Amino acid sequence: QVQLVESGGGLVQAGGSLRLSCAASGTSFRVSTMAWYRQAPGNERELVASITRDGTTNYAEVVKGRFTSSRDNAKNTVYLQMNSLKAEDTAVYYCKARVFSYINASSRDYWGQGTQVTVSS
Repeated sequence: QVQLVESGGGLVQAGGSLRLSCAASGTSFRVSTMAWYRQAPGNERELVASITRDGTTNYAEVVKGRFTSSRDNAKNTVYLQMNSLKAEDTAVYYCKARVFSYINASSRDYWGQGTQVTVSS
C-alpha cells in the first residue's frame, strides 16, 4: 500500500505564489508519472500538470507560464510551484501517482487527500 500526502495549500492574494508538495510513502514500490489535478466547487476535476520520472512535463493551457512542476525521485516527491495566482485558480488540488508495486508486480494509480488553495482577488 502506498500513501500520498500533500502539503502547501493555503490562502494567498491574487498575484502571489504557493508551492505544493506531494510525497509518496510505502514499501517496495516505484513511482512513474505524477500529476496534479484540481477541482473547484461545481466543476469536474481537471488536470493541471504532469511530470514523468525523467522530468518531462505537461501543463494545462490555463496554467502554462505560471505553474512549474518538478520532482525528487529519491524522495518520491512531486512539487507544484504556482506563481501569478488568480482567483480562478481557487480549488482543491490533488496529487496522483502511477505506482508499480514490486510485491504484486502490478501498477495502479494513487490519489492524495487534496489540499485547498484559495486565491483572494
